[in-house]
Amino acid sequence: MKIVGTGSYLPKGVLSNNDLQALVDTSDEWIASRTGIRNRHLTTGENTSILATKAAQVALEKAGIEADEVDLIVVATSTPDTFIPGVSHQVLKNLGIKKAMAFDLNAACTGFVYGLDVVESLMRLRSFKYGLVIGAEALSKMVDWEDRDTCVLFGDGAGAVVIKQQAEASQLLYVKCTAIPDTDDALFSGGLAMNNPLYEEVQDRFYVQMNGQDVFKFAVSSVCESVVEALNETGIEALAVDYYVLHQANSRILSYIAKKLQVPISTFYSTIAQTGNTSAASIPIVLNEMNEKGLLKKGMKIVLSGFGAGLTYGTIILEW
Repeated sequence: MKIVGTGSYLPKGVLSNNDLQALVDTSDEWIASRTGIRNRHLTTGENTSILATKAAQVALEKAGIEADEVDLIVVATSTPDTFIPGVSHQVLKNLGIKKAMAFDLNAACTGFVYGLDVVESLMRLRSFKYGLVIGAEALSKMVDWEDRDTCVLFGDGAGAVVIKQQAEASQLLYVKCTAIPDTDDALFSGGLAMNNPLYEEVQDRFYVQMNGQDVFKFAVSSVCESVVEALNETGIEALAVDYYVLHQANSRILSYIAKKLQVPISTFYSTIAQTGNTSAASIPIVLNEMNEKGLLKKGMKIVLSGFGAGLTYGTIILEW
């Protein structure tokens, strides 16, 4: 497989740390010092499918292909517009694609990494030529804007890549996705309550809830373990990696992992200051920004690693 196009889209609405002071007891210094976040983009009406479609359009244009050439669409999201149809089917319609395999995938913040793994496998098995992997989230609709521990963290946005199946050497050098049980509900958001003629349940946990310390411990331990395993299995030295593109959850997590891997923090490209945590969208948003800046050169070794609710985590090594 080879990534032949990248794209991203961020809503025009921006909520700064100073803006949040009017909503909850917080400050720019408190948020930035603990998370590295200064701003986050919020939708002012565009739902997840629209964010996903706009990111996909950019990726398709950069790939130089028509939308109808796509054989497979996978959208990684935790915030669909509707339960049915899925976001992927709405993107299919928005792009004017007449026929393609399409489905959504929910692995929370690790969703894009899972999506790449699934798409690469399916394309190889089914002899598809082009696949579209999208991470898209409208997280603002599942945030409790009176909870300062969570509302300061999340933003909306989407990122996408176009994958081309090729007979020659694959750009994908390594991939492994994993899940372990979240036995203590460290990161949780409720869904629809049970409601039928035999049983009725009161729903009281719709908004995202998080134990920050538990998530931090999980993130640093799982990512370090996952990345070290990937490097060992491929024989690539940590210092030989040109860039580490991790899920953008917290700048402290990135700094801690860089220290544990004994690599310069400058190899950890980050957009978190301006986007906040965009869950499944964060890694492809970073990739597109790097690509647009011309930072990704042929032959570079790139590590992608995600972690999130589930608890899920996964790592990919690409040779660009």
